[in-house]
Amino acid sequence: MTDSDFVGPIGNASPKYESSNPVVRRLLDRFLRRVDEAATRLEPTSVLDVGCGEGVVTERLAHLLAPTKVLGVDADQQHLREEWRTRGAANLSFETGSAYDLPFSDGSFDVVCCIEVLEHLERPRDALAEMRRVAGRALLLSVPNEPGWRISHMAAGRNIRELGNTPGHVNHWSKRSFLSLVSELGTARAEAVFPWTLAVVQVGG
Repeated sequence: MTDSDFVGPIGNASPKYESSNPVVRRLLDRFLRRVDEAATRLEPTSVLDVGCGEGVVTERLAHLLAPTKVLGVDADQQHLREEWRTRGAANLSFETGSAYDLPFSDGSFDVVCCIEVLEHLERPRDALAEMRRVAGRALLLSVPNEPGWRISHMAAGRNIRELGNTPGHVNHWSKRSFLSLVSELGTARAEAVFPWTLAVVQVGG
């Protein structure tokens, strides 16, 4: 990723992966299990994680899918590079790059992931087209499921002035509207994993 056309903090906006809140932990654990299941079913021979942030999910995928090579890509930011150095797996690596201009040839990766990123992008279709270009077989994507995301934030007393919207979220999709968007790329299926939507798009192979 680069700063261009990206709205919000580079990396995680909140330390949700380290949260001790039992509700947050339960929801996040359930979501990550579904990501694990989807990734495992795809049986990838290589994985690119676009907008990987600090690399928490990228490292998780590397351990889950070993020895499959897993590469995370995000902005050229010092705090991200420092985090990447703490991630340990023989099949894991990181590079800097932009979702709009990935530095890889067509079909370079069997599966391309993009987890909790597209809601921040001013040009999500352009980014999806670029991910589709470098994906040989499938995309694994997630976004907040609206309006449930904002409703749950309002109920928890978060982001009240923004009507529950997380700062930096410029795109808002329901499960149906997100499925419609990603179906432009290939054969897609989506599931609601409250408060997220998780989609798998078969793009070839």
